[in-house]
Amino acid sequence: MTHYEIQKETLQANRAIVDAGLVLLTWGNASVRHPTEQVMAIKPSGVSYDALDAESMVLVSIETGEVISGDLRPSSDTATHLEIYRAFPEARSVVHTHSAKAVAWAQAHRDIPIFGTTHADHFRDAIPVTRPMTQAEVEDQYEYHTGLVIVETFQSRTIDPAAVPGVLVASHGPFAWGADATKAVENAIVLEAVAAMALDTHTINPGSERAPEYLTEKHWLRKHGKHAYYGQK
Repeated sequence: MTHYEIQKETLQANRAIVDAGLVLLTWGNASVRHPTEQVMAIKPSGVSYDALDAESMVLVSIETGEVISGDLRPSSDTATHLEIYRAFPEARSVVHTHSAKAVAWAQAHRDIPIFGTTHADHFRDAIPVTRPMTQAEVEDQYEYHTGLVIVETFQSRTIDPAAVPGVLVASHGPFAWGADATKAVENAIVLEAVAAMALDTHTINPGSERAPEYLTEKHWLRKHGKHAYYGQK
């Protein structure tokens, strides 16, 4: 795969999150990492989605964080994407948005509970929210520390990032990832959808409890397990 091909894939992902209604103005970004090289392509910072083309996707070294190709500055969230790639080898694409319902849970500092099977089809357990970042973390290399607090959340809570491919950064918003750009965008779409469903569930019945684990595990495993049987071979 060439660098230009990952730039095209990144462009398509950025357009897809706009088309899905997850992005207003320039409130979002998507990146894709090369399958065999330590290189990622990411949306340029603050550029209108209408003005994007494949060549405008900025190539960045995952090892050093340095721009290796492109005249535009990469997304301000680049350092966060880099930390996700460095820590989660199953992530080949990362999507960040400020989609409204997911942001609501992030601002409330609440995990998105696994209330039902729609959630379980895509996320094996609750979608976690990070701890609030400290003033020192915000004032010094904010985006880098955002990535670190995401990784810390998964490691300290022993969450598998392949089984729960999304997170809420407290007071900020959602990040999602996947094995390719299409899957990362799908996970971002589902994250927003289940955030909305969970909010409605909690509104109707504030005492709602987690769906039974035997039910959620059935739905997760029939799509993702060793003996999965959902869909076509």
